[in-house]
Amino acid sequence: MKRCLFWLIFLLLVIGGRAMAEEADAIVGEWYTEENKALVEIYKADGVYNGKIVWLKEPKKDDGSEKLDTNNPDESKRDNPIIGLNLVNGFVYQGKGKWGDGTIYDPDNGKTYSCKMQLKEENSLKVRGFIGVSLIGRTQMWVRK
Repeated sequence: MKRCLFWLIFLLLVIGGRAMAEEADAIVGEWYTEENKALVEIYKADGVYNGKIVWLKEPKKDDGSEKLDTNNPDESKRDNPIIGLNLVNGFVYQGKGKWGDGTIYDPDNGKTYSCKMQLKEENSLKVRGFIGVSLIGRTQMWVRK
């Protein structure tokens, strides 16, 4: 009887752990930012979720040259292209369709903000960047590709 109970508990833990991992990975994929300005690919690496820009609606400047990360506070990164740039970094799944403890980088001003994300529906992601507390910030809704 004890052996049967042990295996039942073990099986429930394994199934529960897999379900939690699948739920955490629900954020993985490609997401259009607001107004379809960019496409961000969210991926999992080393147990955290990150996202890089893989497409831009307007990838070139007026002179026809590629858009670069010219506002980056690190001068050595100012010649890096915007496409391929890691935009969101270090997110941890917190349960119930929420990811936190991450950051989001704004290439328009070169600043990095604290960030949290919430899967609102299967194809809608609420992304909130903020300074200090989440009351002071900006929210965008991203849509799955």
